[in-house]
Amino acid sequence: MKISSSFDASASALTAQRLRMDVISSNVANAETTRASIVNGQFVPYKRKMVVVEPQTQQTFADVLNGHINGSSSSKGVVAARVIEDQTPTKLVYNPTHPDADANGYVNMPNVDIAKEMVDMISATRSYEANVTALNASKAMFMKALEIGK
Repeated sequence: MKISSSFDASASALTAQRLRMDVISSNVANAETTRASIVNGQFVPYKRKMVVVEPQTQQTFADVLNGHINGSSSSKGVVAARVIEDQTPTKLVYNPTHPDADANGYVNMPNVDIAKEMVDMISATRSYEANVTALNASKAMFMKALEIGK
């Protein structure tokens, strides 16, 4: 087992959570954007985006267990595999004075729910903080080990 494997795992998680926070902030910023892109000559509203986080190496439980038993753990953390669009339908809101209102006065609004975004932001922030704590704990253990060697 490498001495820096805990640093590598925490660093990859910090990177993934930072990307999650960036995507969530983009969702919140575009919660009212009705002209995000053009499809077939028509403006379409912004679509909520989400980050897919996966392990860097796909392994079975038996592989991980045997790796730890043999002292050859290959845990490398996580990776933000891709950013996907939420396929939830957009919301129709009655606002006849809006420039993008249809003939009946309805506006096609983004599928962004601010409450859901705030919950996701809190989750990403807490995950980020937990990884910083784990990184600091690893650093403290290494520092104590170095002090023992004096």
